[in-house]
Amino acid sequence: MVSVGTIIWLSSELMFFATLFAAYYTIRAVSPELWAQSTEKLNVPFASVNTTILVLSSFTCQMGVFAAEAGRVGRNGSLMNPKAWGLREWFVLTFLMGAVFVAGQAFEYTQLIHEGITIPASAYGTMFYLTTGFHGLHVTGGLIAFLFVLGRTFVARRFTHEQAVTAIVVSYYWHFVDVVWIGLFATIYLIK
Repeated sequence: MVSVGTIIWLSSELMFFATLFAAYYTIRAVSPELWAQSTEKLNVPFASVNTTILVLSSFTCQMGVFAAEAGRVGRNGSLMNPKAWGLREWFVLTFLMGAVFVAGQAFEYTQLIHEGITIPASAYGTMFYLTTGFHGLHVTGGLIAFLFVLGRTFVARRFTHEQAVTAIVVSYYWHFVDVVWIGLFATIYLIK
């Protein structure tokens, strides 16, 4: 039931982001010259690296799910041997990658603010920060969920099926956030 409920909730989140995409494209269509001059200030190579980190975090998250499904909560070998990692190690790595992504977004925001792209400065700034900011909040929510899952594995006396389901549900959310970012990245950084 938790998985079904999560999928239904993610469907509502999809509608939320669809609205942001619609607003972005609508305002962009009204003032294409503003978009042309503003997108020149984007650091596409930096954003590409940041995107790659987030996308790769989906793979590490899924490796954690595989470990949870196998009942491996912690590693059963050397830390230098990822094949021996359990849910904890994979989720910690995923958390770190997500945190690097959020830090990269914050760094990019400071650079763009320095370039004069702000929310009150233009419709482009408003839409850029609105879309990427809401996504960043969702990533931050995912990071908190990872901490919750990790905390439960340390508090519980034994790893249960319910904990594995929680890890799986958190992975649904994380994969969703990653897919939304791929759409946002293509929309904001690649489509001229």
